[in-house]
Amino acid sequence: MAVALAEARAALEHDDVPIGCVIARGGEVLGAAHNARERDNDPTAHGEILALREASRRVGSWRLEGCTVYVTLEPCTMCAGALVLARVERLVIGAMDPKAGAVGSLYNIATEPRLNHRIEVVSGVREDECGQILKDFFAAKRT
Repeated sequence: MAVALAEARAALEHDDVPIGCVIARGGEVLGAAHNARERDNDPTAHGEILALREASRRVGSWRLEGCTVYVTLEPCTMCAGALVLARVERLVIGAMDPKAGAVGSLYNIATEPRLNHRIEVVSGVREDECGQILKDFFAAKRT
């Protein structure tokens, strides 16, 4: 989660919402990214999507079986769906997102029994730190 938090802080450099994501397997980081919607003018440039793309390139497959994803904020519907489609094994979440989260808050896509793959989910890892970076970012926007 420390690497995901560092990625989240990197998003601040281009005024993106500070959310970071890391994908690892067997102790090896396969992908790491942060939100880049503002920088790239791309609505799909969420940290999770960018990290999935990088990890898939490194592995040489869209199937990321055996991988753990660390993300500072609960994934949205797009990202949660992409994680399921990538066959990710485990998802570790920092802070939950009661307004847009799709892995327990509004929906539970990661463990939806009607889908052909489910993800083991752990939440609340470094929750205060993950939440604070977002609170600080949005507080600065309001001033």
